[in-house]
Amino acid sequence: MFTGIVEELGTVEALDLLEGDAARLTIRGPKVTEDAKHGDSIAVNGCCLTVVETGDGTFTADVMRETLQRTSLGQATKGSQVNLERAVSAHARLGGHIVQGHVDGVGTIASRRPAERWEDVRIAAAPQILKYVAEKGSIAIDGVSLTVTDVDDATGTFGVSLIPTTLELTVLGRNAVGDTVNLEVDVIAKYVERLLTNGGTK
Repeated sequence: MFTGIVEELGTVEALDLLEGDAARLTIRGPKVTEDAKHGDSIAVNGCCLTVVETGDGTFTADVMRETLQRTSLGQATKGSQVNLERAVSAHARLGGHIVQGHVDGVGTIASRRPAERWEDVRIAAAPQILKYVAEKGSIAIDGVSLTVTDVDDATGTFGVSLIPTTLELTVLGRNAVGDTVNLEVDVIAKYVERLLTNGGTK
C-alpha cells in the first residue's frame, strides 16, 4: 500500500523489451533504494512494481503486459523522470490517501492554468474511469495523491489544483498539455459498485 506522497523524482536508466510482451525497467532513485531489497514494492508513477535487483542507487523491476497496456510505463525512455514512493510502513503517517499502486487506466492533461501560488490542471479520462471520480474525492495521478476540485461529465474531464510543492517535486510540474498520466481511482468506490451490482448477490 502507498499514500500518494512522492518521495523522490527518479530517472529511467533503461526499458528493455523482452519476449512475450514484457519488459525490464531500471530506474535510478538513491533515496528509495537506500533500504530496498529483492521483493520490495516501489510505486513508479503510481504503478506498484516489485524490485528484482538493486545496485548503485538503482533498482530493476519486471513489467508485465497488463502493466504496459494499462499504464504509461511502456512509453518511458532513457532519461524520463518518474515519481517514486516506497510502500508505506505500519508506523508511518498516512499523509495522502490509500493508494494500491493498481493503475485503473490513463488520462490526458487537457489544460493547465497557472495562478499566483498554484496551478489548476484538467485531466481528460474515459467514462469508465470518470464515473468513479467525485468532487472533493481523492485520486492518484502518476502516483500523486490529489483532491478532485470538480468533475465535468459533459467534457469528460476533472480538475485538480497543484500546490508549489507538487509542482516542484513531482513530474506533474513538468508534464505538458497532451501528456499521458496514470490514474488510480479510490478503491472504495469500486467495491461499493461491485456490491451494488451482480457482485453483491449470489
